[in-house]
Amino acid sequence: MMIRPAELEAIRRGEIDLAFRRWDRARVKVGTKLKTAVGLIEVVAVEQVTATSLRADDARRAGHPSLGSLREGLAARADRPIFRVQVRHAGEDPRVALRESVPDAEELATIVAGLDRLDAASPIGPWTRETLRLIDANPEVRAPELAERVGRPAAEFKTDVRKLKDRGLTESLAIGYLLSPRGEAVLDHLDGPRERAPRRAGTPLPRTIGAAATRALRAADLHTLEAVAGWRRSDLAALHGVGPLALDRLATALAELGTGFAD
Repeated sequence: MMIRPAELEAIRRGEIDLAFRRWDRARVKVGTKLKTAVGLIEVVAVEQVTATSLRADDARRAGHPSLGSLREGLAARADRPIFRVQVRHAGEDPRVALRESVPDAEELATIVAGLDRLDAASPIGPWTRETLRLIDANPEVRAPELAERVGRPAAEFKTDVRKLKDRGLTESLAIGYLLSPRGEAVLDHLDGPRERAPRRAGTPLPRTIGAAATRALRAADLHTLEAVAGWRRSDLAALHGVGPLALDRLATALAELGTGFAD
């Protein structure tokens, strides 16, 4: 179930708790916990409804300014039934804590055995070590560029990286990936320790600001929220690619850290 970044933020803040979708059948089940950029989103209820049963309160709870806006959003694929999905923010993604956990010798053996199983089940042959090495050598590089370097379709490459992420070995950024401390420990165990540039101190830029804003901030050497907090909103707005929506999401993220823009 795809949820737009703005909706994810609103769900996390408790401003939205409904989503409406045109599906041929229910695509989520009650109790499902979706891993998203803002943490876990839990599916609380799913029911098929009719267009005539929709009310203004449904629109408000789904983040629409009016009932007409909700109906307009559901106009496409009118041959499919409408499903009303109730959701809630269910806390932090457990992979966040996992990726900071450096495994001991016994756990390393278990992780490596899991990588071996992924390799054995893959139609393209072993890929896990190559992908870990690729991300380690190319932090913050776009997934399509990484996929091209190893001659793989980008969609398939991203799917496999998510398997590593589920094991706490990689971290997804607004653009590109990083090896987590856990992933670095696993790769060092496999290949031997290596020197790396120091990890950036601070809070990563929120993935919800979008690729254009992320590229603009990185170009200005702003890679963390703490660095962004040293700038005035008006100066950030002057950066090509940093629009009002990205600024609002940065402001929200800064507020959660107990700070804000320099002005």
